[in-house]
Amino acid sequence: MTATTRDIAADITAAIIARLEAGTLPWQRSWSVTGEGGRPLRHEGVPYAGINALWLWATADTYGYRSRYWMTARQARELGGEINRDARPSFSVYASTFRKAGMPNLLGATADQMIRFLRSYVVFNADEIVGLPDYYYPREVAPTPLLISERQDRIDAFFAGIPAKVRHGGDRAFFHPTFDYIQMPHTGSFKSGDAYASVRAHETVHWAGHASRLDRTFGKRFGDNAYCVEELVAELGSAMICGDLGLPTELHDSHASYLANWLGVLRADKTAIFLAATKAEQAFSYLRAFSTEAAAETRLAA
Repeated sequence: MTATTRDIAADITAAIIARLEAGTLPWQRSWSVTGEGGRPLRHEGVPYAGINALWLWATADTYGYRSRYWMTARQARELGGEINRDARPSFSVYASTFRKAGMPNLLGATADQMIRFLRSYVVFNADEIVGLPDYYYPREVAPTPLLISERQDRIDAFFAGIPAKVRHGGDRAFFHPTFDYIQMPHTGSFKSGDAYASVRAHETVHWAGHASRLDRTFGKRFGDNAYCVEELVAELGSAMICGDLGLPTELHDSHASYLANWLGVLRADKTAIFLAATKAEQAFSYLRAFSTEAAAETRLAA
């Protein structure tokens, strides 16, 4: 399956808009449907990144898929599986380029131009495939209804290496860019340790975008909607962090007000969700590197 950049961008954006119009965040609700939560996975267990993660979350939410695994028909056959006759195909996106010959200039020389475009290939969710090894099908893993999460060691390991200043108190969660600190309510203010981690992840993605770090700005492109796009990046980044930690994600009330703004941005710019997903992935990779480095230092010191 192939499609033009415009077709792919329009299809994906339309799907995200449809979920937002229904009052559902596809990067949130699909985790309550999927038994084990986390990111969508390729057949070999590698997580999808960027827009593919968001798109396949949305697709899983739409059709109620519970498996995290996606694969091509050929990959399914190689694993001994058979795709259901009425299976719904989806697609995975990748960027490609082609060289376009330039026009000769006054000196007779030409400069080729590299054109970037999107292509896609068909994938199926493992729920639509029979005969795969058992681990391709979901297990039930309930959210932790406790203040101390059953995944607390993973949560602590992720945030411990990040050199952000975090203050606790009050009833608001925010990142203060001028004084460069994260403000969080006390952990006891949250309904669970997982919920606390989700909100902290959101604010830490904001922290990563500070001018002294990733220097993430959207002013020129989005104008008055720049802060709205930044909030979308933080929501997607939080979802990626929670997926990596195996947590359910939580949408706190203060961000529900951004739904209408997100819809406005996505309707006006069909590639905005691609940019937001890319920036969220960049922030996730930046933050995850801190915990990876800290773990390596601990092993060396042991």
